[in-house]
Amino acid sequence: MSGLLIIGSSQAGVQLAVSLRALGHEGPITLLGEENHRPYQRPALSKEFLQDVITKESLIFRTQQYWDEHRITVVKDERVVRIDKADDGSGVAHAVSGAQFPFDRLALTVGARARRLSLPGADLPGVLYLRNADDALELKARVPAVQDVVVIGGGFIGIEAAASLRKLGKTVTLVEAGPRLVGRAVGDETAEFLRAHHQAAGIDVVLDAEVERISPRAKRGDRVGGVVVAGRTVPADLVLVGIGVVPNTELAESIGLACDNGIVVDRYAVASDGVTLAVGDVANQPNPVPGAPDGDRVRFESVNNAVEQAKVAAYSITGRREEYAGIPWFWSNQGDLKLQIAGLSSGHDRTVVRRDDARGKFSVLYYRGGRIIAADCVNTPLDFMAVKSALAQGASIPPDEAADPDTPLKSITRNDPR
Repeated sequence: MSGLLIIGSSQAGVQLAVSLRALGHEGPITLLGEENHRPYQRPALSKEFLQDVITKESLIFRTQQYWDEHRITVVKDERVVRIDKADDGSGVAHAVSGAQFPFDRLALTVGARARRLSLPGADLPGVLYLRNADDALELKARVPAVQDVVVIGGGFIGIEAAASLRKLGKTVTLVEAGPRLVGRAVGDETAEFLRAHHQAAGIDVVLDAEVERISPRAKRGDRVGGVVVAGRTVPADLVLVGIGVVPNTELAESIGLACDNGIVVDRYAVASDGVTLAVGDVANQPNPVPGAPDGDRVRFESVNNAVEQAKVAAYSITGRREEYAGIPWFWSNQGDLKLQIAGLSSGHDRTVVRRDDARGKFSVLYYRGGRIIAADCVNTPLDFMAVKSALAQGASIPPDEAADPDTPLKSITRNDPR
């Protein structure tokens, strides 16, 4: 059976298949994944799933009945290692098992993989990563038997997992090589707020610290025993590594697609050959924010991007050209903190902090040339919604009026005449 072959049963792959059927696309669709699991949600792995708040079954996107009724063939546990593709976009994907999957058109929703540590002791048992369901299942199985945990990496995954493990009663040390937490995603004020909160919650946050090596247990050298940081050894029964991801571009490169920190696509999610699609964490796309500089490109790692870009890709397949343009937004649940980010703060020249310690609320608004461009909102969903709405409408939130945390941002949002 030919038709559309979607390699990667990620959020982006699932959304692409679902959107196509919603648009009335009748052709065959095959959703192919290399994991031996039905398509599932990843964000909860470091939070609710690890804490036993939800079950494995709760992570599943759709029932088998849904896939059957919508004539979407879901294939598990097949890893594609080679693609033979013709100029018209058709071809055959070859899996490591020997199975072959012919297609008329190809979509790559292959995501990204965890960046691996390269230092002495990184291969010891008890050094884990958290990117997929198998990683989460292994971590969850080991947690009851450990007490001292070192988390390497102060990005979202590292902080979320550290907060979850601390909530489970573990002694947690979080080591970040950079000068602040979540260095790529939030500004200085938000990073410091997060550090202070998690430090107060009992997590030992160590910044500006390079891990030298991971040492084995003194009596049993067959597993992890500690992490050497700045000359001192931090005890560790378990080490969790979260130092970023690497986009899975190997298949794209093998068929000659342009790649640069991901698979290069246009505003319609179409790759450099003019026919193959790439969606989600693996896609390097034109910045979708209205008014972004010409030539500015981004690769987002977010559920929202996977969903919205997949919808654009579905339009492309049906012959309708809908540009991907929108306001990126992200979220991160960290213990009792819910961080929501609207827009992109890079290039800001002014910040306004809204802080209410009595109620545990904190927001940072980012401005460029007097115009709001983004916000970090911690436990302030109304601030997040107001900024997201203002950005979408091209409206303004005057910075001087926004500084009072008791002033609802929605009440001071105005149309921007510029």
